[in-house]
Amino acid sequence: MVWRVLAVLNLYRVLVPLVLLGLYSLGGARGFAVYSSQVFFGATVFYFCFGLVSVLFVRQRLASAQVQTMLQASVDMFVLVLLLHTCGGVGSGLGVLFLVPVGALAFLLPPRSALFLAAIAAIAILADTIWQQLGGKSDINSYATAGLLGAVLFATAGAASFAARRMRESEALVRQKDVDLANLAELSQYIVQHLRESLLVVDAGDKIRLINESAAEILGDNHAVPGALVGEVSPRLLYSLSTWRQRGQGDESPSSFVAADGARVIQPHFAPLGAEPGPTLIFLEDTSLLAERVQQGKLAALGRLSASIAHEIRNPVGAMSHAGQLLAESANIGADERRLTDIIQSNSERVSTIINNVLQLSRREATKPTRLLLGDWLEDFLEEFCETMQVREAQVGIHEATEDLEVRFDASHLHQVVWNLCDNGIKYGEARDGIKIEINLGRLNPSNRPFLEILNRGPGIEAQAVDRIFEPFFTGRKGGTGLGLFIARELCQLNRAILLYEPRSGDGSIFRVVFSDPQRWEE
Repeated sequence: MVWRVLAVLNLYRVLVPLVLLGLYSLGGARGFAVYSSQVFFGATVFYFCFGLVSVLFVRQRLASAQVQTMLQASVDMFVLVLLLHTCGGVGSGLGVLFLVPVGALAFLLPPRSALFLAAIAAIAILADTIWQQLGGKSDINSYATAGLLGAVLFATAGAASFAARRMRESEALVRQKDVDLANLAELSQYIVQHLRESLLVVDAGDKIRLINESAAEILGDNHAVPGALVGEVSPRLLYSLSTWRQRGQGDESPSSFVAADGARVIQPHFAPLGAEPGPTLIFLEDTSLLAERVQQGKLAALGRLSASIAHEIRNPVGAMSHAGQLLAESANIGADERRLTDIIQSNSERVSTIINNVLQLSRREATKPTRLLLGDWLEDFLEEFCETMQVREAQVGIHEATEDLEVRFDASHLHQVVWNLCDNGIKYGEARDGIKIEINLGRLNPSNRPFLEILNRGPGIEAQAVDRIFEPFFTGRKGGTGLGLFIARELCQLNRAILLYEPRSGDGSIFRVVFSDPQRWEE
């Protein structure tokens, strides 16, 4: 505020001499009298030059505001009194020229200094009136004009000082509010960045407005920054967001997606901010933690059921199966009866398989992880798998990383997981170029975690069933038990790994086992 007031005063100092010179040229017609032309011209030119120099001083901040205020107040009083005296005193009407400098400078000075400046101006005007009256250039009525002008100067200084005090209080309050807002903004930013929950804010144009460290890690640190487009960072997240908007921002949760490190399944949740269309708050939930708690509950329930299954179901099923075999061996049954015995036999075997899987899951021993060279282990595994399942080795395509991948996993558990996935791929995969399944080994970016992928060209999994394929007893084919993928994921979680599914481009499925980093897991 100080520098703005000084700048306005400098404009006043430049304009006043020009106006006075114009009035001087019309002095005869306007009643404007000048008793000493040399002094008048000298004062106006000096005031004009001082105004220009002050403009430079204010713009360049060549001196402090306090120094410039005192200097300008002194020059204003001297020059204006000199002009007032040269033009015949208060009767000339030039006393009003004191109002602007006194009022403006009162904004910049303390209240006492402002009143002192008004007093100096009033005393100078009164002294000049006395001088003019003694010289015979004015009459006794000039004292009244001088007194009235002095009172106006005091009132102007007082009002300006009061207004300046209120403005300074308002500015102090505004600055304090700015500081408070800045502190709140920093606090909010700190809280958002250090929340355990992963969140980001996306505007109506699908640009990231705000994102915390946890969400940036999920989407990719190098690209997930404010100002980036969501579609460039995560196309799957943009698809989920668009789907949510098309549904009218309902409560139905969109589909999940895989994090940038390829090792976590993320479930997005959306909430509108403000009126529609507007920013959207997105929470990214790591479903692996929730799934682990859910699966623990399911395992506990399976454990409690295992004893009942063994005694209450296995024996009756065995009896029915044995009775069906005896009936099938009879020479007197016809084709229709034999078909019924086949149904009994096949369903008995299916129930027995379910019982064995449940008992195996509920009774499995604690994991015993060991360090395995994945390439060497896979070579031995495929030799056994192809011989047992009568699969030609040419039907299995392997793409192995150049480096030796070392993982930490229970060998028996890994054997069961990969056997299950390869068996499903052989059963449902369509042979192309003689290859039924493909196996990829490598490391994920940017987490550098080793992985094993099993790919097939089968019919794939329907979109509405993707979120349920790892649930127990859920199956998408006739005759399946719905426990194979469930057990495979459970075994992976026991070994601090994760089993993920992705649809394959074109058609088919990708099942990826992402291992923990063996360099970070030592027990």
